[in-house]
Amino acid sequence: MTPVSSHSPHGQSPLRTVQVLGGGNAGSSAHVRSLASGLVARGVRVTVCAPTDADHAYDFTGAGAEHVHVPRSSDPGSVAALRAACAHADLVHAHGLHASFRAVLALSGRSTPLVVTWHNRAHAEGARAHLLRLLERRVVKAAAVVLGTTSDLVDRARRTGARDARLAAVALPGPRAAVEPEDADRLRPKIRAELGAVDSPLLLAVGSLDPSRGYGTLLDAAREWRGLDPVPLVVIAGEGPLRAELQRRIDDEELPVRLIGRRDDVDDLLTAADLVLLSSSWEPRSVLAQEALHARVPLVATAVGGIPDLVGDAAELVPHGDARALAAAVVRLLSDPERRSALREMGTRQAATWPTEDETVAQVLSVYDELTRPLPLP
Repeated sequence: MTPVSSHSPHGQSPLRTVQVLGGGNAGSSAHVRSLASGLVARGVRVTVCAPTDADHAYDFTGAGAEHVHVPRSSDPGSVAALRAACAHADLVHAHGLHASFRAVLALSGRSTPLVVTWHNRAHAEGARAHLLRLLERRVVKAAAVVLGTTSDLVDRARRTGARDARLAAVALPGPRAAVEPEDADRLRPKIRAELGAVDSPLLLAVGSLDPSRGYGTLLDAAREWRGLDPVPLVVIAGEGPLRAELQRRIDDEELPVRLIGRRDDVDDLLTAADLVLLSSSWEPRSVLAQEALHARVPLVATAVGGIPDLVGDAAELVPHGDARALAAAVVRLLSDPERRSALREMGTRQAATWPTEDETVAQVLSVYDELTRPLPLP
């Protein structure tokens, strides 16, 4: 691959970039951490504008970037702080809708190129949905390039008026230390015993307990397979506003489901799982789906957002909101070891097609180079 320049359009080196985060999305924060590390290694100066707690969680300074505390969008001082941080930037790259809108305001009256990455789709209803559409239009018209992590986000940006919208190469961020077979053999029975699935199939779901995750449908499906012997146990790792409501249903209907709260050992949970379940109403490049295929755990997922393009034929895909289809896919896989084995192999092959962190950085840097390259003399 031909290296791209990290020089600014005025012959200054290195290129000075500002990455803008809202601080609330784990996927975009992890992406920016990975991006900052790769850009710094290629001689680019990187400033990350994000709340201080985001730097504590993702260690942007440890990646070689400068961190500037910029409050979340609800803070009236955020735009002024961001404007000051961007004063000497050659290029600004904002991640997510709200961070992008603040970047547009902060760059008002300046010619600094703005790149925007949409990692997810904003959900809202009523008046708030109208406001989000207005924000989207303002952002895409101001951005030199909009990068979408899924093809439908790219299409949405184009429909909204983007001058230039492209599919982003986004790697699963962070080093992935494979669990050695002997470690897996030791961990698996220990974790299954902890979760109460010694003699039962263990089905794993991971994600915040909010309406977009489709956990109501998952509980409906769990009711469908209570007649199996042994009864599969569903374990949901995550916290959120629906916890009390979901727990009531689990108790009232005596469902084989456990809510285990937020966990920082998802890799270990994957080692113990027989299947991974993803029941969301929409997903971008789902981290859980990628982790499942990397870990060689068969995946049953809803055919929404970026999931079909991400997993190809290496997962069982079902319609969103269809509990019977979800239950049937699980029952079918649990009774078919050959299909599970085939999905593991297809998952490994599919994961090998995903972009690496180096490829992700190279794509972004090529966009930067394109936007900051000096215009040819007439």
